[in-house]
Amino acid sequence: MSIEIANESGVDVDTDAVLAVARHALDEMGVNPLAELSVLLVDIEYMSELNHRWMGGDGPTDVLAFPMDEGSVDHGPGESNPAGGEPALLGDIVLCPEVAAKQAAVAGHSAADELHLLTVHGVLHLLGYDHAEPEEEREMFGLQARLLASWRSTRSR
Repeated sequence: MSIEIANESGVDVDTDAVLAVARHALDEMGVNPLAELSVLLVDIEYMSELNHRWMGGDGPTDVLAFPMDEGSVDHGPGESNPAGGEPALLGDIVLCPEVAAKQAAVAGHSAADELHLLTVHGVLHLLGYDHAEPEEEREMFGLQARLLASWRSTRSR
């Protein structure tokens, strides 16, 4: 699994943990081990610009996911690989640590925990999950909670 991470946020982040939770989520979801993912951590100003440009939102958001060609994603052994074994480009996850820290304070957990949650959230979006409808939200957030719990249990061993 190739995961590239770039921290351009100006905030000190444990990028190894972000990589580890992303890799765990992808492994647990049965994503092709040749898949490629990019994670970018940005400041509030750049996240605001991305949110406005791509989502029509005002101000910064916590996470954005930019999937590549959905047809190239191998969701697991039950599907054939149309790319013929070539690495699947999943896409990009963009995180804003400053927004994550504010949300973490409100939620009562650490900024690191919030970044881990947002990373899994972004991975699920890249895999086609959404939370626009109540049923979709229940499925996605339930899966997100299970992935985070299983990742935390592997770290505490």
